[in-house]
Amino acid sequence: MSTRDVYERGFDEETGRTITGTTCPECPGELETDGGETSCRACGLIVDSYYLDHGATAWTDSEADRSGERTGPPSTATRHDRGISSEIGRAVDSRGTQLSGKKRRQLSRLRRQHSRGRWGSKAERNLTHGLVDIARLTAALDLPHSLREQASALFRRAQGEDLLRGRSIEGMAAGCVYACCRLAGITRSLAELTECAHVSERRVLNCYRTLNETLGLPIPPQSPREFVDPIAAEIELPQAVVVRATEFAVRAHETGVSAGKHPAGFAAACLLSAATEHGVAVQQAEVAAAADVCAVTVRNNRESVRELAAST
Repeated sequence: MSTRDVYERGFDEETGRTITGTTCPECPGELETDGGETSCRACGLIVDSYYLDHGATAWTDSEADRSGERTGPPSTATRHDRGISSEIGRAVDSRGTQLSGKKRRQLSRLRRQHSRGRWGSKAERNLTHGLVDIARLTAALDLPHSLREQASALFRRAQGEDLLRGRSIEGMAAGCVYACCRLAGITRSLAELTECAHVSERRVLNCYRTLNETLGLPIPPQSPREFVDPIAAEIELPQAVVVRATEFAVRAHETGVSAGKHPAGFAAACLLSAATEHGVAVQQAEVAAAADVCAVTVRNNRESVRELAAST
């Protein structure tokens, strides 16, 4: 059996950082090892480097290194306690072993008492209710988790500014989700949001306007371009019509023709005008229903789109 040290030409296993070296191959300078690298003191040439990472920055047990805990999940704004509270298990322990009936009954009693002491005030209970509604809305609308975080933080800010007084929690939660959609540039109509929120559109709009005016949210105006693709996909218009309608919508937004008008209704008018140019038969009521606006809105905006098409 061979007794040769397998690390004799690499590094010293005792120190874990020492690499043998004498003189520099480029100059007569001496070599030194620092931080796992062997370099020349004179010219700075790196002769060899330490290629194994033993986890120098890993967790240590010394009290001096415990400047901050690194256990458990990160804090999140989507939960009223920011996700740092304890949770009591049910049927199995941490190792996956099945618990006895006596232990399960004990845990059931502990969970009941833990649930009773979960909220320290009515404000925390309202916060929990609002965050649960935000989670439900973002899941129903297939929105990203980052937007859920932003909406939860906005709801906390609204509660801190005492904007919930006299307003429904469901409406304020829906208003926060709608405001974050507008901030992130995600196309979601107010009617689509209120359908999932189970509150009236008037309440959601009232909460959204309150958030926008009181907190000064930097919400940009919506462009009709954002609504062209969803409306065209619902009524299955050809791609040539969609491209032409997109040109109308972008031109109208740049020139300010669509300013102060319903973006979805203006997008529907752009699609209707583009379909007429390409000889595609589509009814005005069908496009209005896909945009969730009335036919009068589409008809009034169509005159502006015709003037825009004549000028291009």
